[in-house]
Amino acid sequence: MTESQKKVGLHLLGWTLYIGYTILGYILYSWKFNLLMLKLSSDVLSMVEFYACYKLVLPLWMRKKNWLVLGLGLMGVMLLYTCLRYGIEETLFPYLFGFRNYGTHTPLLYYFFDNLYWALPGIVLGTVVWLLEATLEKERENRTLKQEKAQAELAFLKSQINPHFLYNTLNYLYSLAYPVSGKLADAIIRLSDLMRYMLHESKDGKVELQKEVDYLHNYLEIYRLRFEDNFFVNFNIQGQVNGQRMPSLVLIPFVENALKHGVVDDAAAPVKINLQLEHDSLYFDVSNRINKSQKDQTTGIGLANVRRRLELLYPGRYTMDVQDDGKQYKTTLKLQQV
Repeated sequence: MTESQKKVGLHLLGWTLYIGYTILGYILYSWKFNLLMLKLSSDVLSMVEFYACYKLVLPLWMRKKNWLVLGLGLMGVMLLYTCLRYGIEETLFPYLFGFRNYGTHTPLLYYFFDNLYWALPGIVLGTVVWLLEATLEKERENRTLKQEKAQAELAFLKSQINPHFLYNTLNYLYSLAYPVSGKLADAIIRLSDLMRYMLHESKDGKVELQKEVDYLHNYLEIYRLRFEDNFFVNFNIQGQVNGQRMPSLVLIPFVENALKHGVVDDAAAPVKINLQLEHDSLYFDVSNRINKSQKDQTTGIGLANVRRRLELLYPGRYTMDVQDDGKQYKTTLKLQQV
């Protein structure tokens, strides 16, 4: 059973007990029919309030981080409760059953303020449940983040099989390759730069954006060796790259996916990579024509894993869109507050 299914089950159980308590009171204390109907209508309206707060007002407040939004939202829920209650108990019930809750001469102002009081329990209950679930979800995310961090640190330690030995070996291979083939020697140097960047570690977990761009260029140049002059990729950069910082290896999975599953040897349909920086936002999109002859359906670390990493690194501050019409594949990424 998934977490969402468990949550739905708990909600159903809670409301069943809540409504059942009202019906039990009707049975045990021989309430009159009109009292039962008025109590049930109040219970149903409390449910409406509950989910208006739980699903709309509080999540919107969390996204906007604006107390005015919260205040206006809660006032709107109270007004909704008052209007619905009037429609049910003062209009529908007299028409169907011949009774109402308030007297016909009840002042409108009294009715309004009286219903503000009766509206509070549903709002309070919805808020408490939402805060409790949000706290538990945050704790769950923190545990997951700690586990993933521990796994990443372990993987990093495993990868550190004396990196200086690897660099020295690559430099030695470069010295052997240079007299034979300048292209091969250049590829070895680029590979060394890729490895050095992958093993790079900083205190805040971020690198200069220029280094991420350099990594993309080196990756493309090494990939170009397979196709020589039949490799067509347009890499366009707009905005100031220098001075910007971001977590490393965030952009490469999008490029890797395009090169692996796209057509790269058609000058009429090149792979297009666009990087744009505006203020504190980064826009990155990669598009390619789909290679129908590609048998390998895996996508590197997988875009699903990329989305999960972005959720941890940029919670509420990123959008990632994938478009696939069967012919063209395009991924678009936007990061805020880079």
